Amino acid sequence: MRTKVYILSAFTKDGEGGNPAGVVLDTKDLTEKDMQVIASTLGFSETAFLLPSINSDYKIRYFTPNEEVDVCGHATIATFSLLLQNRIVNPGIYTTETKAGILDVQIHENHMVFLQQNLPSFLEVLPFEEIIESLCMNKVQLMPNMPIQIVSTGLRDIIVPVKSLTDLLEINPDMKEITEISRKYNVTGYHVFTLETLHDSTAHCRNFAPLYDIPEESATGTSNAALACYLVKYNDKTEKKERTFTFEQGYRMDSPSEIMVNVSVHSGNFVNVQVGGFTSTFKEKWIDI
Repeated sequence: MRTKVYILSAFTKDGEGGNPAGVVLDTKDLTEKDMQVIASTLGFSETAFLLPSINSDYKIRYFTPNEEVDVCGHATIATFSLLLQNRIVNPGIYTTETKAGILDVQIHENHMVFLQQNLPSFLEVLPFEEIIESLCMNKVQLMPNMPIQIVSTGLRDIIVPVKSLTDLLEINPDMKEITEISRKYNVTGYHVFTLETLHDSTAHCRNFAPLYDIPEESATGTSNAALACYLVKYNDKTEKKERTFTFEQGYRMDSPSEIMVNVSVHSGNFVNVQVGGFTSTFKEKWIDI
């Protein structure tokens, strides 16, 4: 059986870079095993499969090269950008069913797509010793007064604050150690950031998820949504109800990416989190399964 897969890069910057994802629209004859084979053959960090839903406008399942995950920001944004490019949908608000819940997707008139996230959960604060050892770093390279913490807006990530851009770009992580630590704490991976940036951004980020066969990812929607909430909690001294963050990622991989996150806070409580960006024009690929 041959299956058509669309390939798009989400979170592009000035039309370049971003994070590639596969999207399959015609899924009626695919089994779960078929979906995993397609995702493994493509080899992208995630491939999205669009399905009908009785509870929302659409349902999406997400597969890494080696297993299914609950939700994926860049693959969702790629999916709805593809639907827009194929004139299946118009700018507006849609709902999508995922294993992380039913989430809103908003398509703006400028074709930027935003995905609603779960409200943040601030979980374990981790001792720095094993984290910096796995990153081959020293404690002095960490940002003071900010914890290494597991944060989730749909997927659990270890947020790691690094003092300087030079230190962040020079990280050469021990992927085997990160895999074991990710398994130990039941997280997707590490989201490492610094507030020093190359451009006019909020933070510069690198993301490591070798447990899911993703050594490094060029743009990570859910992780940056978690980071935005982390920054509101630990680094934002303003009283603004609506905050917008811009994150740069993928530069170490020669795939510069830009991820936008909108966070709404009222009376000290998070009430809405959205992650979004632009997407490339789609390409087509046929896979035999």
